[in-house]
Amino acid sequence: MSHSQPRETTDVVVIGSGPGGLAAAVSMARAGLEVVLYEAEHTLGGGSRTLDLGLAAGVRHDVCSAVHPMALASPFFREFDLEARGVEFAVPELAYAQPLDGPEAALAWHSLERTADGLGRDGPAWQRMMGPLVENAEAVVALALGDHRGLPREARSISGLHAAAMMGASVLLQGTRAWNYPLATEQARALLTGVAAHTVATLPALAASGTAMLLGSLGHSVGWALPRGGSQAIADAMIADLRAHGGRIHAGERVASWRQLPRARSYLLDVAPEVAESIWSDRLPGATRRAYRRFTRGDAAAKVDYVLSGPVPWRDERVGGAATAHIGGTREDMARAEAQVSAGRMPERPVVLLSDPAVGDPGRISAGKRPLWTYAHVPHGYDGDVTETVTAQIERFAPGFRDVVVTSRCTPASRLDKHNANYLGGDFAAGAVTVPRLATGPRWAWNPYATGIPGVYLCSQSVPPGPGVHGMTGYFAARHALRERFGLADVPPLAPSRSLN
Repeated sequence: MSHSQPRETTDVVVIGSGPGGLAAAVSMARAGLEVVLYEAEHTLGGGSRTLDLGLAAGVRHDVCSAVHPMALASPFFREFDLEARGVEFAVPELAYAQPLDGPEAALAWHSLERTADGLGRDGPAWQRMMGPLVENAEAVVALALGDHRGLPREARSISGLHAAAMMGASVLLQGTRAWNYPLATEQARALLTGVAAHTVATLPALAASGTAMLLGSLGHSVGWALPRGGSQAIADAMIADLRAHGGRIHAGERVASWRQLPRARSYLLDVAPEVAESIWSDRLPGATRRAYRRFTRGDAAAKVDYVLSGPVPWRDERVGGAATAHIGGTREDMARAEAQVSAGRMPERPVVLLSDPAVGDPGRISAGKRPLWTYAHVPHGYDGDVTETVTAQIERFAPGFRDVVVTSRCTPASRLDKHNANYLGGDFAAGAVTVPRLATGPRWAWNPYATGIPGVYLCSQSVPPGPGVHGMTGYFAARHALRERFGLADVPPLAPSRSLN
């Protein structure tokens, strides 16, 4: 592509086809605007892609995200209505599991009552902690997935305010050194810590605690769902809607400079701050440029994809009913491993997130072979092959696991950005997951999506509300663009159009 003259003129340019970029593109196209989207990779979907890695015939792996409670709960996707567009979700009755070194694992069921019953003397505490959040799930989601610029409408009722207060109290307890109160048993503490570890950060921490409260409560409300066929189904539904409303997509075209792009009234960037700075450097205000360059990266993950000849042989057979397992042992074990990662040391026993999609979606099995998706938490930029380390961690809780492994492939943290430029150094959250980052994004400004260049907005995971397949970063950025550049009051309806879908 020429760097000298733009090839065309359009209303909107979107860079990046992750959930944020696609949500922004769909929102703008729904407003009747001409949208052109550029994606550096040859496949679309960013962190919600599902690909054949060439490991076994017919076996496809999710590239980044695999399990989607936030996609079911997200206000954007609820209005967009994925299920009406043919996306089918499997919601396992066992939401997630935490294997332990003893004979019994800790289990989180879709049913809050069943989970509490299984936690023994910690059952009442779990019920008190999660119950108000489950009963007021809309308020909790609005608080967690809002733009963090005020109290959302859903949280202004008496019940919503109560849920907000209960969530705040739990976040403070579980995000500080008081985190062992009120949970007394190893099972309950480990169960909650496994969810908090999705942030890949030193524990305890407030942002990690908030993540645990959100995802934990969603496990008991909408469930920890898997799209049948893989995460690509979510991206494909948005791509189909974008094309149906006139959007054009250029895949396999990496944008290195704004000079490559068509002239447009608005640009929405589903890229990390460093990437945005490299594309727009000579036009960004100095303060923005410095903030984007100083943007703090988080700890990392290395991915190991397996092909198995059968189910994981868990010591506690009940774990086999969960499509998601958090591997790491006790709360103390996981906190120690995460502290080592943050200190730049590779743990002998790292925290491992495991997804076994065939548990909820048997269609993922091909000729008796099934995919297994794992991430191990590692220091930022770590370039080692962690296959043996991850295998040993799983074998610790599933003796005989090696016997069902047909083949595997490791993607070191240092190479994650080769298939997604936002994942620099293996940081797939596109920035350290901290309270300030979730509230403000990469710079202090009332409008965190604005870059300081009129009409140019950031809509990646690096801006509020932060990481996850929820589409809200793109929705909020599009809302600002529509108001400020096109004089439109808000994002138009997103529900399926009978005439086009």
